[in-house]
Amino acid sequence: MKKIPSFTIDHLRLFPGIYVSRKDVTPSGDVLTTFDVRMTAPNREPALSVSALHTIEHLAATFLRNNEQWKERVVYWGPMGCCTGNYLILQGDLESTEIHQLIIDTFEFVSEYEGEVPGANAKDCGNYLLMNLPEARYVAQRYLSVLKSDECRFVYPD
Repeated sequence: MKKIPSFTIDHLRLFPGIYVSRKDVTPSGDVLTTFDVRMTAPNREPALSVSALHTIEHLAATFLRNNEQWKERVVYWGPMGCCTGNYLILQGDLESTEIHQLIIDTFEFVSEYEGEVPGANAKDCGNYLLMNLPEARYVAQRYLSVLKSDECRFVYPD
């Protein structure tokens, strides 16, 4: 079986950043860009807790789907199985630098959020008790420090 492209990235040289993971063309001709929103250095930093990632998923998805500029282009936001970041799928042929400010805005929203997490109840979520807002805010603040620095990367390592 052929190895899928995301398994060909050298995770030992991968650092936090925003990467184009893939671009797909739908049968109708639309381009969908999948972004790797990498929050930790895989296999070198601790993975994110599932409860923090779940909280970030609820908050980021809510923010993105309400963002006036981008909401019509949001296809998906969700956590990576390896717990080192998230995937964002947007309609359009896009590059990482084009969504840099959007990701900053998203994680500023998460880092400052107070109150009930949207959708964190038994009626709206399949595992609503698996939430940790304080940790999600901390993780978002830590990732923001990368996003706002010269350390933020936009191209996968060779």
